[in-house]
Amino acid sequence: MNLDSQPKLKMLIVDDEPDNLDLLYRTFRLEFQVLRAESAPAALELLDRHGEVAIIISDQRMPEMLGTEFLSRTVERFPDTIRMVLTAYTDVKDLVDAINSGKVFKYITKPWTQQQLQAVVRQAAETYKLVKQRTDKLQQALRRESTFNSVTTAIRESIDYTSMLPTIVQAIGHTFQASCGLLHTVEEGERSPQPLLYASDDCEADLAILNESIMSTIDLVVTDRRTEVQAIEQDNQTWHHLVLPLRYQNDLLAVLNLVRAGTENIWTPADIDLIQGVIEQAALAISQAKLHQQTRQQAQQMRSELAVARQIQSNLLRQNIPEFASAKVQACCHPAREVGGDFFEVYDHPQGDIWVAVGDVSGKGVPAALFMASAISVLRREMAQEISPHPEDVMRSLNQTLMEDLVSTNCFITMVLAKFNPTTGELFYANAGHLYPMIWSAAELSQTEEPEYLMRRGIPLGILPTWKGESGNRMMQSGEFFLLTSDGLTEASIRMPVAVGAANAADDFVQLQQSGLWQLLREQNQEFDLKNLLETIRQHTVAQEDDQTMLSLEVL
Repeated sequence: MNLDSQPKLKMLIVDDEPDNLDLLYRTFRLEFQVLRAESAPAALELLDRHGEVAIIISDQRMPEMLGTEFLSRTVERFPDTIRMVLTAYTDVKDLVDAINSGKVFKYITKPWTQQQLQAVVRQAAETYKLVKQRTDKLQQALRRESTFNSVTTAIRESIDYTSMLPTIVQAIGHTFQASCGLLHTVEEGERSPQPLLYASDDCEADLAILNESIMSTIDLVVTDRRTEVQAIEQDNQTWHHLVLPLRYQNDLLAVLNLVRAGTENIWTPADIDLIQGVIEQAALAISQAKLHQQTRQQAQQMRSELAVARQIQSNLLRQNIPEFASAKVQACCHPAREVGGDFFEVYDHPQGDIWVAVGDVSGKGVPAALFMASAISVLRREMAQEISPHPEDVMRSLNQTLMEDLVSTNCFITMVLAKFNPTTGELFYANAGHLYPMIWSAAELSQTEEPEYLMRRGIPLGILPTWKGESGNRMMQSGEFFLLTSDGLTEASIRMPVAVGAANAADDFVQLQQSGLWQLLREQNQEFDLKNLLETIRQHTVAQEDDQTMLSLEVL
């Protein structure tokens, strides 16, 4: 990374171990302006004094404050800062929480290699510079937008390409006191034979003849793309022509011919400079209108294609849940967009085991949907082995198969996978960074203050080369329920009465969370129906921001 030609980026390193602090300082002092702090409070004071830094590297385990908590406190003040955490493989829960909260760019395991750390930091520095560059360009564009005059405002009010062209020639012609104006559109280097016309109230010229007299100059501007000024004597009158190309980037969009009558009504350099400034905005508006027209056509085509993709993705999920003598399984999934990254799976193994799973690919839309399709395909292959495998082994195989693609796109997958043996009543499960599964008994639902959470959990798929986590097991009794959900439900913003189950609660909006979901489950006065439960939540959701998926297994 070459930083010689520009100021050094600021880096803040936070670690309560002086040796680590010194090592990190020596590693990066030549490339960055390094600030050091031995605690999170001291680091916050440094940020108060020095302002935004490009990169923060924080140890996770510190006495006064965890690294992830410290980093989360910097997000609102410094949203562009790149945050990294130093941790160990044993910090699985903290690692999962940090990734799911979206506040950590990368994590670095202890002990680290200098080459690995430098590579990650260089990537973080490039990401920071790109974000700042885009922010600066946006600010420049906003400042330029504020300087638009009345002419450009009139032009930009018309979005439709067809109606914009006459607006341009009329607005510019009227504002700059032209006797008349003619606009030739240009497509693939060829001007249109019929121009769009503007004529002032006192213009008595034959515009067709006037346009023909300057045609050679117009063709020259089409070829050379340079402004031309020419005076022509016609019908005992002097006509001053100003012929300007309307260009956007490398595309010639049109040629505008503004004409003034009279010996004294010449086009001054000040007139030309001002008109050219307006012409730049007009060319931009034309380009955007053409792009808008093309985008509408492409959007319509994309909507049609996404409708097909939604149907295909829906067909990937089980359309008909298998019926079992010993258990009842219900499942449903609602993407936030046309397609999404949530998925569920139900599989009846030939040996009698009932497999269920719910997963969530990070992100939304088409990229998440592609990984969802891959995950389902690999999952079905692994579950269909002749001898019913263990959920923990399936997780490792999934991670190994999908690891390269997930890492290359900065994606990961959270998932719960469970296997129920109807003969023994034993449930085996593995959790890859997903929400905790819930278990309760239907007979004791009204007397149960909170459900049982299965809290053994590993890291998401696609984080480490080898999946880290332990499976769990539990004996299931008749009448007990096993429920899996995605975070699109627990993080949904819903009306307060639904969230707490209080009829007179304030009409506020809160996140449902697992506690709110449990309250809704307790208030059901009929046989458990997962689709009705999900529909109740969706009816009181402010706006669906994430995919919503639920799956339940009831032991009969």
